[in-house]
Amino acid sequence: MNSHQDYILQVRGLTKTFAGVVALDNVQLNIRKGEVHALMGENGAGKSTLMKLLIGLLKPDSGEISFEGTDLTTSHVREVMKRGISMIHQEMQVVPELTVAQNIFLGREANGKLFSWLNDRNLTERAGQLLKQMGVNIRPDSQMKYLSVAQMQMVEIAKAISNNARVIIMDEPTSALSDKEVATLFGLISDLKQKGVAIIYISHKMEEIFTIADTITVLRDGKYMATKPAAEFDIHTLITMMVGREIDTLFPVSTTRPGKEVLSVRQLCRKGKFSDISFDVYEGEILGIAGLMGAGRTEVASAIYGLDPADSGELYIKGEKVSINAPQDAIGHGIGYVSEDRKKFGFIPHLSVRENITLASLPKYAKGGVVQAKSESETANVMMADLKIKASSSAQPVKQLSGGNQQKVVIGKILLSSPSIIILDEPTRGIDIGAKAEIYKLINQLKETGTAIILISSELPELLGMSDRILVLAKGHQTAVLSAREATQETIMHYAMEV
Repeated sequence: MNSHQDYILQVRGLTKTFAGVVALDNVQLNIRKGEVHALMGENGAGKSTLMKLLIGLLKPDSGEISFEGTDLTTSHVREVMKRGISMIHQEMQVVPELTVAQNIFLGREANGKLFSWLNDRNLTERAGQLLKQMGVNIRPDSQMKYLSVAQMQMVEIAKAISNNARVIIMDEPTSALSDKEVATLFGLISDLKQKGVAIIYISHKMEEIFTIADTITVLRDGKYMATKPAAEFDIHTLITMMVGREIDTLFPVSTTRPGKEVLSVRQLCRKGKFSDISFDVYEGEILGIAGLMGAGRTEVASAIYGLDPADSGELYIKGEKVSINAPQDAIGHGIGYVSEDRKKFGFIPHLSVRENITLASLPKYAKGGVVQAKSESETANVMMADLKIKASSSAQPVKQLSGGNQQKVVIGKILLSSPSIIILDEPTRGIDIGAKAEIYKLINQLKETGTAIILISSELPELLGMSDRILVLAKGHQTAVLSAREATQETIMHYAMEV
């Protein structure tokens, strides 16, 4: 049996309210040295609030936080970091204009002297050694703005490691990583465990949790549910404890048979991104697009929608050749697009649910240049009810909603334009299992009404569970189109790794 002395971080009776709403209610958490401790729960379960309390961004209403026997309940961020707790945020905290090395050591550049010049060469050398130890091939003198999202994520991990952290909180650390990069990260985590570093790991990817976690703590609706060794959980038990209800079938069964051809793509090319892409999508069909990071999936979607038009190739909608050079053209031809980055392209955070839902269809609700608030509100309320968007009212700012409900707002905005074709790029990224089930039901309902759907996803179970056919891309080239019967994880990976 492990004694309490093995615990490096202890949380007891932590409670936090916001404007009378209880976000955390008497929560406990005990983290051992050298373990990966998964923190599980739906969006809105209290995970983010708990992490902000641990790193000193928020102060609890009651309860205690103890780190190696020292009370950190009311400590500020800088003191918490000095003690040895670091966090890798889901929303990356980078300074684009600074170099990789400068980002890694930001706020810790001083060499101990009171007055001294910043030694960039020294920082670059130290960062280079650290990245090499991590097995990451990134130049330490590169500016952050030129890195991919995955590379930025690895730099954030390097920053936490460089701080000699004893506890590292990782919030959805693999959301933008390829399989190879995930393997690198898991190798790093294994090395950190050997050195006695504890990892608090937050992810909605079940396969990751059961691969890497030693212990699992579950929160639901701000309340502590249980802590058990990961080996004592199975996926079904874990999901039920997280959502408080049974989810019998995550992927809904569809009896719809594809109808007429709606979209035809012929020999689409964009220099340096993809070439010779050809496929068709039919009424009431879900065409999945699979591929590793850099395969060109999002780039193909962007070209079809007119965000980054193709250099050559042809598009046909319901048999008619069309020219799409901007999103307005795509919308006019009945194409809707849900971006993989909903916070950057999907909604305006400070605007209300109502304003975001009607944003792309404002002319419908305006007379003489003035938006008719009553009509706009009625439409938004109907859409909220149809999509089961959980918000206090249509006037609530979207930034205050959970990830799943934010995604529903984005989908609602698209649906108002009554598209016949919808492109969904990573529609469930960063969304909990309960919200995923609701999004899948919504996608299936759209399919049943005859909408043609293109589904891009990095999660193979999602593609296999939802798609009628799967187009596989590798390094910008089309390598296969598989029927649901032909498609397996092994088959998809085989074609995704072809040159």
